[in-house]
Amino acid sequence: MVAVIRSRRTRTFIEQKPPLAHKRERDQCPLSLRTTKMTSYVVLGLATLHGVHAWGALGHATVAYVAQNYLSAATASWAQGVLADTSTSYLANIASWADTFRSTTAGAWSAPLHFIDAEDNPPTSCSVNYARDCGATGCVVSAIANYTQRVGDGRLSAADAAEALRFLVHFVGDITQPLHDEAFEAGANGVAVTFMGFSDNLHSDWDTFMPEELIGGSSLADAQSWATTLISEIDSGTYESTKASWIAGDDVGNVITTATRWATDANALVCSVVMPNGAAALTAETDLFPTYYDDVIGTIELQIAKGGYRLANWLNTIFETEVAAKREIVEGAEKRVGCWPHGRSTSASSLTSPSWTGASSSPSRAR
Repeated sequence: MVAVIRSRRTRTFIEQKPPLAHKRERDQCPLSLRTTKMTSYVVLGLATLHGVHAWGALGHATVAYVAQNYLSAATASWAQGVLADTSTSYLANIASWADTFRSTTAGAWSAPLHFIDAEDNPPTSCSVNYARDCGATGCVVSAIANYTQRVGDGRLSAADAAEALRFLVHFVGDITQPLHDEAFEAGANGVAVTFMGFSDNLHSDWDTFMPEELIGGSSLADAQSWATTLISEIDSGTYESTKASWIAGDDVGNVITTATRWATDANALVCSVVMPNGAAALTAETDLFPTYYDDVIGTIELQIAKGGYRLANWLNTIFETEVAAKREIVEGAEKRVGCWPHGRSTSASSLTSPSWTGASSSPSRAR
């Protein structure tokens, strides 16, 4: 095979074996021709790398497309209005915004909100304890609580409401990635491995490179195609019998408990699937492809499906119990004082904000 030179992360690789046949049909082009594998990355250190681009653009967009499929018509219309986007990709278009924002000077404060550092001991024990693991600057659990409260508040400016929804869509995706619920080696950013001939780290492979290897790309069209497959599995396939359990007990009135349960669910996979024999065993592997990849790719698909299904249920519930309910209160009050339909105000500023367990009492976006 003719040697090719490609850069990825901090190392140049010369020569790559052709890909093996996979369980799922996908792009069969030689890896040297896949533009999605040719990007050079700058490693900024484990602190800044923790949680970078969770699921990658492909995974986050797929979560969003799955969610869009299960939103009620009323919720979808509300979300499109908040985002000022009536396209068929209204959630997918903003699903990775939080990663882009975090990389800016203005958004650096939000970096800790993409993960929760579970101080456990994989593979011996895996657990999430909110009081123990959510740092003083916040975490993905507290972020979901805060932006759940904000997006349903009804008194924010259009810009702030859109920001809250963009964050919420992203963080519900983040929390389903097992390594975003793990402190060990900064979510395994410090676990050096080889995947398909490239030296990188385990976190990046779970976030981006294994999903892209499965699908063969990272465009919105690729995400939509993957979502279609997962939706079929949710409706009448592999996940049909378990999908109800994914959202059982979810409560927008008790967000910390709900989001901690989501984190715990994903964190358990660190022990059972991600590194069942410890990180050293993975580092010692000549290549994670194909054996490890084949062992874990089904779990990656499961978690993407969970994220989308949970996000849809969460947004539907926020709309029904908060947004729509507040609209009814405002409209009822206006009718009683004789300002309906003329002179109607769209402001809900006279309403009392609901109490959200664990959410910031202030609308400060620093949570």
